[in-house]
Amino acid sequence: MFSSKKNKRRKAARIDTLIGENTHLKGDIHFSGGLRIDGVITGNIIADEGEPALLTLSEKGRIEGEVRVPFQIINGDVKGNLYAVEHIELANKARINGNVFYKLLEMAVGSEVNGQLIHVGEAEETDLNLEHSQTDPNLNLEQQT
Repeated sequence: MFSSKKNKRRKAARIDTLIGENTHLKGDIHFSGGLRIDGVITGNIIADEGEPALLTLSEKGRIEGEVRVPFQIINGDVKGNLYAVEHIELANKARINGNVFYKLLEMAVGSEVNGQLIHVGEAEETDLNLEHSQTDPNLNLEQQT
């Protein structure tokens, strides 16, 4: 009746880490569990492999970098590519300047994507995970765009 994927998502639904509205972080963030961003992140956001993870970006939040998290709820600004091997929800105030790689996608009226929407099937998930492990952490945002 209940799949293990749903149980993993349910575990990640709680917020373990909150980055407040008046916070600006520069550098990569690696996490598991739930992460909510109301502030500004300049760097990549990466979920620990094999761990349940949910990123929530509020309408006040902004990310300048790549996002690799299996479950994402985006309602703010992102300048960089989004990789969601499970589910991504783009709420009505989401503004994405980059490509969105997704398995399941929800887009609300009013959300914007200035880039490509690229569906990732079961076989391609492995490719995304391999790309993740081969990403050079020394690449800066200007080189990626």
